[in-house]
Amino acid sequence: MNRLIALGIVAVIAIYLLVSSIYVVNVREQAIVLRFGQITEVRKDPGLYFKLPTNFVDTVQVIDDRLLRYDIANMQLQVSDGATYVVDAFLTYRITDPVKFRERAQGEIGLAEQRIATRFDAALRQVYGLRRFDAALSTERPAMMREARDLIRPGMAELGIDVTDVRIQRTDLMEDVSKQTFERMSAERNAEAARIRAGGQQAAQSLRAIADRQAVEIVASAQRDSEILRGEGEAQRSQIFADAYNRDPEFFEFYRSLQSYRAALAAQGTTMVLSPNSEFFRYFSKENPDNATPPPGAATQTTPPPALIEAPPTDVPAATAPATPATEPAPAAPAGQ
Repeated sequence: MNRLIALGIVAVIAIYLLVSSIYVVNVREQAIVLRFGQITEVRKDPGLYFKLPTNFVDTVQVIDDRLLRYDIANMQLQVSDGATYVVDAFLTYRITDPVKFRERAQGEIGLAEQRIATRFDAALRQVYGLRRFDAALSTERPAMMREARDLIRPGMAELGIDVTDVRIQRTDLMEDVSKQTFERMSAERNAEAARIRAGGQQAAQSLRAIADRQAVEIVASAQRDSEILRGEGEAQRSQIFADAYNRDPEFFEFYRSLQSYRAALAAQGTTMVLSPNSEFFRYFSKENPDNATPPPGAATQTTPPPALIEAPPTDVPAATAPATPATEPAPAAPAGQ
């Protein structure tokens, strides 16, 4: 019985010694083997490894071998022209030298990130402090990120850390500065809009004045041409009348008399009280003081003119139209007319 117990104790001790002498390194890690606090081995390749049993002699410290990230948020930075930004940024890093990382940062990620925060803050302040207000919002931003990374790298290399990249996520103005900036930009845009509007109004007035002048010139030219044409037409008309008068003065007078009759007797119910010997009815009276005989065409008219009501003297017979073959006197005017 005692032998079985002893064998059991020996087996447990052997298993403990075997297990404590084995350690595993996976692909996301790297290991440092320490013997009484001194580094004896560094394992970067994944696999199964052995060391001296128990942790009294050899100990293993596992260090992350992945690409790590450190973020900094709501950091207030002042640029060269006095404006203040609120910046969110991050950097990525990898532990490339486990020995230095163990010696200078005790292999602790938290301690290393404290130093990263200090250097990252200083690098960003230096990069932003050398530039003006709008640099971080322009094409200079990639250059600013590379410059910040290059400023951090030397100090982090002393810890066995390689800074692979720096990224600026957000660059905003402080609330009060943002308001002032918005008001200034709004004033600038309003001034630019007013300038453009004034230029447009000036151009419109110039075009309107040119159009008005051209309209006046066109109307004046048209009136001038119309007056010239009207004058030429009046001259031709007068010439035609003069030619007609010179060819047959008697017929011309007869024609003008007919036009006068038409104009005077055009209205319905026209009443005229004239003497039969009036010059107006010289071609309608029997006794022509000028012994003028109407043209043959006037004697053949079949449509008599409107009836004329005259008030001749008692001893003078009423005149009749020469176009009417009858020689009866015209009817007397009503008593009321």
